[in-house]
Amino acid sequence: MTKRRRAPRSSPDELRERANALKLYGLVANWDEYAEQPWLPRLLEHEEEERQVRSLARRVRNAKLGRFKELASFDWSWPRRIDRELLEEVFTLGFLEEAANVILVGPNGVGKTTLVKNLAHKALLRGYTA
Repeated sequence: MTKRRRAPRSSPDELRERANALKLYGLVANWDEYAEQPWLPRLLEHEEEERQVRSLARRVRNAKLGRFKELASFDWSWPRRIDRELLEEVFTLGFLEEAANVILVGPNGVGKTTLVKNLAHKALLRGYTA
């Protein structure tokens, strides 16, 4: 059983902006008829949530990451020389805002691919494409 959440309170102008953002043009065109309906905020919330879920699923599918070991189980002691602090900073995704590149260098088998797949997955969860 899922807990029913209360729709956030929004002004009619905010609701109309959300409907526009969702491209619900029929609703917006007949706004006077629907603006005061008690179900409208919840309807918009459902639509926003569903679109977020579908957007994430589409981005994950298009990224073609395949299976990978989660960062939580990454063996930080295996690569004898690894700058964990720098990698944790990279995982804040600040480099995306700067439009910078990240390059991981090391011999085969130290976990570069695992780290990159985790980085891509985190970016996907934050709304980016990878």
